[in-house]
Amino acid sequence: MSGRWVLSLCWTAVLLDGFDLVVLGTVLPVLLDTGEWGLTAGSASVVSTIGLVGMTIGALVIGTVTDVVGRRKALIFSVASFSLFTLLCAVAPSAFVFGLLRFLAGLGLGGCLPTAIALVTEYARAGKSGSATTTIMTGYHVGAVLTALLGILVLPTLGWRAMFVIGAAPALVLVPLMLRHLPESASFLRNAAPERKLSGGASAVASLFRGGFGRASIAFWVTSFMGLLLVYGLNTWLPQIMKTAGYPLGAALGLLLTLNIGAVVGLVIAGAVADRIGPRLSTIGWFVASAVFLAALSIRLPGIGVYVAVFLAGCFVFSSQVLVYAYIGRVYPAVNRATGLGWSAGIGRIGAICGPLLGGALLTAGLAYPWGFYAFALVGALGAVGASVVRRPADEAQAAQPQGSASS
Repeated sequence: MSGRWVLSLCWTAVLLDGFDLVVLGTVLPVLLDTGEWGLTAGSASVVSTIGLVGMTIGALVIGTVTDVVGRRKALIFSVASFSLFTLLCAVAPSAFVFGLLRFLAGLGLGGCLPTAIALVTEYARAGKSGSATTTIMTGYHVGAVLTALLGILVLPTLGWRAMFVIGAAPALVLVPLMLRHLPESASFLRNAAPERKLSGGASAVASLFRGGFGRASIAFWVTSFMGLLLVYGLNTWLPQIMKTAGYPLGAALGLLLTLNIGAVVGLVIAGAVADRIGPRLSTIGWFVASAVFLAALSIRLPGIGVYVAVFLAGCFVFSSQVLVYAYIGRVYPAVNRATGLGWSAGIGRIGAICGPLLGGALLTAGLAYPWGFYAFALVGALGAVGASVVRRPADEAQAAQPQGSASS
């Protein structure tokens, strides 16, 4: 029964994280069109970036602390803090305060994802860690889909501030449920030796480079950088890029919705594939497919064709990064799994910062369509390269063994 609570509560927490993924891209066209606070494409990129800086710091710090204080405390703190500061965004009086609140919300958001994935991975049935990770991440994209729908329904009637009130409200139910029903990870409790708590986070970070994990850690950082650059770059600027290409705002928001519906479908497929062939080959294949379909978006298709192309891109782009998380959960042991996830997500958040900056720069230069899609396709190809060089310590030891000297 505790496993069901873990999955459902973590799924809901990640859903709220998915809301934040899309909400800024949903409200940015309105903020720019109305000239709220004198916002321009350049200053909007700064606001987006400062929130992602908060997520980077949150992933690095909370992800590491999670391996010291436990998954339960870290996740509850993350959800409560980012919901509070998201709510305060609704009453921001200036671009500066709005950006500051986005930064503070980002601290909790950054810690939410690696902590939830570590907890779900440790409660997953044997051989099902890939589908467990992709299942919880469907919440991420269900949140993104709901936010895009809310944007279509709420923005014309209630305005952009209502989006942040709606996004924060579920925490009023979720946090009490987590306090009552969310258990601690049994794997964490088994490994929570007193001397490990005394050594603290520095030892947890150092463990990512001991015992042959250094190559895998760096490769995961590179791959996460590329994966989150794609996720945040597209979700922040896809509506504006499509407007530049001649699509009306309603159609552009519809394409953002389609992108994230594709992500949910892709996650279901990716989890089954990862459990069958392993996370390494599936991660590489998903990044390659992402590159192909992103390049295809440079072709201006009529009618339903553009929705099909965006749907297929969503199927692969977003689940590529989720497969990276599943791969990380398979490579690192429980003693430093949350730290590995946190640092990969944290370094990846730097890519998340670069994604909106890249989109903003291309829009400012008038090159967003079609060159933006070519740039994102190149990023997908580099993600495939990064995933291909990951090696677990056991793999390296086996590769170094002389041929013909198989262990008994």
